[in-house]
Amino acid sequence: MIREQLLQPTAVELAAFLTRHTRTCDCLIQVAGQAEVTYQGRAASTADAGNYLLILKCDGSLQIHHPKGIKPMNWQPKTDRITATLEDGMCVLTASRTSPTETVRVLMLDIQLAQALEIQEEVGFVIAGTEAQMQATLARHPELIEPGLTVLDRELMSSVGDIDLYAKDAQGRYVVVELKRAKATHDAVHQLSRYVDAVRAKLPKRAKVRGILAAPSITTPAALTLEGLKLEFKEIHALPSAQETAAQGGLF
Repeated sequence: MIREQLLQPTAVELAAFLTRHTRTCDCLIQVAGQAEVTYQGRAASTADAGNYLLILKCDGSLQIHHPKGIKPMNWQPKTDRITATLEDGMCVLTASRTSPTETVRVLMLDIQLAQALEIQEEVGFVIAGTEAQMQATLARHPELIEPGLTVLDRELMSSVGDIDLYAKDAQGRYVVVELKRAKATHDAVHQLSRYVDAVRAKLPKRAKVRGILAAPSITTPAALTLEGLKLEFKEIHALPSAQETAAQGGLF
């Protein structure tokens, strides 16, 4: 995770460090120590010299934090140009953007720590709780999957495994629902496809069967496969609390 770390760097070392890592735009940069911050833009302001934490992210966003509180004292959602120069023997970081025209200038007075961190993006949102809890909650609240959906059974046994939710939609079509707490992949798509085929084999030929994969997100290749199989994806990000679900009662 730590690509490079400097403890009590000199101004020359710090300027070289910032130049090196802001050019690549592929790591998170943290600089902690005494600094003076000046802002020019829709207004003008200067923060007295103090101890601050500067965070510069891969997307060019900049945050400067006080020692206390969660809100940064200064931030830019995106920067168009970042430079690190030496002025009178001190390192100066200048971050500017053109729309709107804004500039943040950070005079580094006494820096104690500079880090370049390699932080990978999260693979995706994961719904809290177990998959069984997710199944129980959606059985009570099938409208979160689709309005008008009625759950007929949970863990319905089939020739290829147990189906998470077996339901009917508002048009009377049978619906097979496969649930995943995290990002759905090809395995989930193929699993859903097998369940749908198994249900179709047991129903009259005229019966219509849909397949829905419900998860927080899905990989692009899996989404393409799902579409090719004429199956559906439903994005599920949040579920009712356990207290709310218990209070409503039900058969499941």
